[in-house]
Amino acid sequence: MTDLTKSGPMGLNGLTACEASAKIEKKEITSEELVRECLDRIEARDPLVQAWDFIDPNYALEQAKALDGEEVRRGPLHGVPVAIKDIFDTKDMPTGHGFPPYKGAASNGDSTCVSQLRDAGMVILGKSVTTEFACPSPRKTVNPHDFSRTPGVSSSGSAAAVADFMVPLANGTQTGGSVIGPAANCGVYGFKASLDGINRGGLRHCKPSIDTIGLFARSLEDLVLMYSVQTARRSVEATDTLRIGIVRTSDWNETEPCMQKAILEVGKILGKTGAVVSEVELPQIFTDIIPDFSIVNGWEATVALETEISNHLDSFNPHNRERVEFVSGLTEVDYKNSMKVLSKARLEMDRLFESFDLFLSPALSGEAPIGLTEVRTATFARLWTQMYTPSVCVPISEGPNGLPVCVQMIGSRNSDQQTLANAKQVDDQLKGALGEVPSRV
Repeated sequence: MTDLTKSGPMGLNGLTACEASAKIEKKEITSEELVRECLDRIEARDPLVQAWDFIDPNYALEQAKALDGEEVRRGPLHGVPVAIKDIFDTKDMPTGHGFPPYKGAASNGDSTCVSQLRDAGMVILGKSVTTEFACPSPRKTVNPHDFSRTPGVSSSGSAAAVADFMVPLANGTQTGGSVIGPAANCGVYGFKASLDGINRGGLRHCKPSIDTIGLFARSLEDLVLMYSVQTARRSVEATDTLRIGIVRTSDWNETEPCMQKAILEVGKILGKTGAVVSEVELPQIFTDIIPDFSIVNGWEATVALETEISNHLDSFNPHNRERVEFVSGLTEVDYKNSMKVLSKARLEMDRLFESFDLFLSPALSGEAPIGLTEVRTATFARLWTQMYTPSVCVPISEGPNGLPVCVQMIGSRNSDQQTLANAKQVDDQLKGALGEVPSRV
């Protein structure tokens, strides 16, 4: 995989969030020094990667200086910078939603997840690129490992900024696969919470039955810490003997040989380290619900975007216009029926998880494809979003083209803290067995 540390200025921006926090607490570095070196990296690299929609360097440094001057740390990530996906409102920065008519539009206040990070003493570094209202239609961001390849959608800017050492942490959202997909394409750790695992208050245009908040980092330890800070929930201990189910899903034949090999290798390693590993065949219901996801997604999107549809329909990209057209052929009965089908499937998934602590599945079908418009479908992430289950992207391998090949660890719904703890144990075991990470598959 491309060694991005050799692609631009590297210094404190190369620290993980946990490393940076420890150094700030010990007064070995200041938040201002850390933020300044992140900004240096952004200045050098973002003209190429295009991960940011808004950056005000002076204001970022102003925040850092103010936090350095506080005598009492507000939390364990005090002074550490974070990128905010540009669909979350920020009281002191514009929120454009990736939508041309809203470019530079002011926000009235912070979305709840932003205020939680701000109150915890984090530096809101800037707004990372999102696709238009977080739809699966790419914008300008490229994959930092290979500019000819996609970084994924819709949290493309967040994943690319973290991967390229511009910022140690970022947030995002997932409707289908918009956290796990970009994390996998860019080779970083990604976490998608349960439906309400991270407070969605103040998330405008939210599809209440699907949209979920997620996090990006360069280590699983960072994800655990950021989730704890974000939610004020303490981390927990990992399960002693993990019961892991390998879930290939009905789309297994779509996966590239490198992904199939990675899944099998990870399963074998975990079995040798003491986990109980077995195959899981999903019932047919989990294939049958794919159309129902599209109905619920489309219906709730048109409700959330009612004002924009009335005032700016001609400004929508083709995907969003097609979605409006699709929903025009639906009725409320169709929507309610699909909601019932998905609720039934979630109960079935709950029963499956009674016998497992984690499911192991592909994060994507393989390496990031060539072409910014060649976006992988959310085949291996969409199901878990529908089921409200937390999931973690673990970048453990690289494929034949030197691009990341990532697996996904999924826990039962509303088990976010336990899933993160168990995923960290898995990550530690994989690194201990493989030695050099990522390993070539």
